[in-house]
Amino acid sequence: MPGAKMRERPTGATATIGRTGFPAIRSRTGGTLNIMTGANQAGFNPLDLLYASLSACLAMSARYAASRMGVLDRLTTIEVTVTGEKAQAGPARVETFDIAFVIGGDIDEETRQAIVRAAEDEICTVSNTILGNPQFRTAISA
Repeated sequence: MPGAKMRERPTGATATIGRTGFPAIRSRTGGTLNIMTGANQAGFNPLDLLYASLSACLAMSARYAASRMGVLDRLTTIEVTVTGEKAQAGPARVETFDIAFVIGGDIDEETRQAIVRAAEDEICTVSNTILGNPQFRTAISA
């Protein structure tokens, strides 16, 4: 449809924490998630959410890349696992992301490589943000 506009999904999240307890996260669309930080507690901690954001974005981006390359009909699954290593010195941060793609279906190795390159380098907003140097605009109020 000429002139048709895609509706944009609102993005953003708010974390609320009291004097004790763990943060509760709320997305701009109303999704909720409770954060767990104990070593034996099931759930997500902030670092898990970083890895989850990257893995989900890369998986969706890989599927989009496969579609763009005309091989989506031969694809059965995409699994992206993300872990990492924290830096030993300097400010607390992830120094290395370890990313493992499993692309199932009747797709040759060269095409799998092309799908991953397109997902990581062109399509995934999260990977492109992490690889860039985004600015923080911080507001503080009472």
